[in-house]
Amino acid sequence: MAEVPLLFEVGGRVRTRRTSMGWTLREIAERSGVSARFLADLEAGKGNISVARLAHVARALDTPLVSLFPSEDDKGPVVALVGLRGAGKSTIGRALGRLLKVPFVELDALIEKQSDLSLSELFSLHGEAYYKRLAYGALLKVLARDEPIVLATGGSVVTDPETWHLLKRRTHTVWLKTSPEDLWKRVLKVGDTRPMSNRASAMAELRSIIAQRAPLYSEAAQTIDTGSIRVPEAVRLINATLHRKEKGVAHRV
Repeated sequence: MAEVPLLFEVGGRVRTRRTSMGWTLREIAERSGVSARFLADLEAGKGNISVARLAHVARALDTPLVSLFPSEDDKGPVVALVGLRGAGKSTIGRALGRLLKVPFVELDALIEKQSDLSLSELFSLHGEAYYKRLAYGALLKVLARDEPIVLATGGSVVTDPETWHLLKRRTHTVWLKTSPEDLWKRVLKVGDTRPMSNRASAMAELRSIIAQRAPLYSEAAQTIDTGSIRVPEAVRLINATLHRKEKGVAHRV
C-alpha cells in the first residue's frame, strides 16, 4: 500500500476509535505522550508517525496496534493461483478476472519483462536463486498497487519461504491441483516440451516435484482439482469462496 493512502487509513481509524469512545485529542495526547497537534495531523492523514509512537497511541485508545492498520479484507480480492505449469492458472485466471472485473496478471510475464529475458534464458544464465529474487520483487510491486487482481504465479513460488509467506498473508491463495498425467498432456498440447525433451525420466521427475511441493501447495486457502472439473465450475467455486469470506468480514464488523 502506498504511504499516503496508508496514512489516511490509519488516521481515519484513530479518529473513529477516539470519537466513538468520547475522548478528546487532548485526553489522548496526555495518555500517549504524543502532542495534540501531531495527533490532529495524524487523524488528517498528514502525520507520518513511527510505529513506536503509534503503539503509544493505540494503548491510549485501548485498542490493539494492528486494529489501526487496514487489512486485506478491507479491500477487493487479490487472488493468487498456485500450482505447476499445466494446472490451468492462465485459463482459469483470465476467466476469473473477467468475472470479477479485475486485471489478470502473470507473475512470470512481469519477470520476463523486468529482466528482458525469457524464463528459459533467465534460468540458463542466472539460475533459480536469481529467479526467486526477481519473483519476490515483482510480487512486492504488484501488491503495492493496492488493487484487486487475479495473479498467476510460477510453479516454484511455494519453494521460496519469504514469497510464499507474503502470498498467504496478502492474498487469497488457490492451489490448482491435477494429476501428473493431466499436467503432462496439457503442457504438450500447448507445444511446451521443455520439461520432457530428451529426458526418459521426465514423468518420474514430475511426480517427484509434485510430491515435494504438495505439502506446501496444500497450505493455500483453497484447493481445486482441475482434473475433475471444468473451467467455469472452478471459477464459480473460487468466486463463491470469496463471497463467503466477504460476508464473514461483514458479520464481524
